[in-house]
Amino acid sequence: MKKLSILFSVFIMAFVLGACNKGTATNEALSEQSKDKVKVVTTYSIVYDIVKNVGGDLVDIHSLAPIGSDPHQYDPLPQDVVLTTDADVVFYNGLNLEEGNSWFNKMIETAGKSGDDAHVYQASEGVKPMLLNSEDHRGEEDPHAWLDARNGIIYTENVRDALKKVDPTHSETYDTNAEKYIKEIEAVHTEIKEKMDSIPKEKRILVTSEGAFKYFSSAYDFQAAYIWEINSHNEGTPDQIKSIVSTVLDEKVPALFLETSVDPRSMEMVSRETKVPIAGKIFTDSLGKPGADGDTYLKMLKWNADMIYEGLSK
Repeated sequence: MKKLSILFSVFIMAFVLGACNKGTATNEALSEQSKDKVKVVTTYSIVYDIVKNVGGDLVDIHSLAPIGSDPHQYDPLPQDVVLTTDADVVFYNGLNLEEGNSWFNKMIETAGKSGDDAHVYQASEGVKPMLLNSEDHRGEEDPHAWLDARNGIIYTENVRDALKKVDPTHSETYDTNAEKYIKEIEAVHTEIKEKMDSIPKEKRILVTSEGAFKYFSSAYDFQAAYIWEINSHNEGTPDQIKSIVSTVLDEKVPALFLETSVDPRSMEMVSRETKVPIAGKIFTDSLGKPGADGDTYLKMLKWNADMIYEGLSK
């Protein structure tokens, strides 16, 4: 029995060592594969998905603000700084999105990426900015350009051009991927426009917590209404609630909408005060979690259009 026990122990040790060696070999292989890829850091999930579609298997991407969080006021982790330091290219939205607490600029400076040759690119470069109107922030840029699908095309072109600069060897692949993705965005834009055009004009008032839908409203002929104008500023103050309640009642708004990345309590208060239902959740500053609704940029756009159509066309 003792001899069998010793043999069994030797067998187990051999198995474990073999598994460890296999695991080490696998990790080394994965590490070698990763070395060949362009290391990319993006500030949030929407730009992440656009880069993923353009870069394909040629890029290894880390997104800073986690899915479901607010990129306006992200607090970078030490790991984020390390990955940004090592990145070949960094993409950010710009247009006042990452300006909360100046977190992005501070991180870029800490990571040593503030020079002209640092390959830090604004994905929204070339978008015609819409401006904020609230008293304390009048004239500042509204960052939510991606909610107009046509601006998603501009983001895609900027990502393509940046990746070609960083990795010119694979320029043709980036061109091919971007061309395919742009056609998909164009099809989604057409689908959204047709759906929104079928909503009666008098019902096209989109009420959200944050005023993130100015670009969407301009593109698809809506009136945008909201409790506060931009996250990271004053949110859900008594005056803001009073103002939006008055708008909802005066305009006979049939439905309210709640964003997935904001605190629901302010909109729930508006719903109680007006007796107007919250028709559903829509996406603004973040994609849905992998495998859930809205987990890609295109799915997010289509989900929003479907929710808005269902809520306002009744």
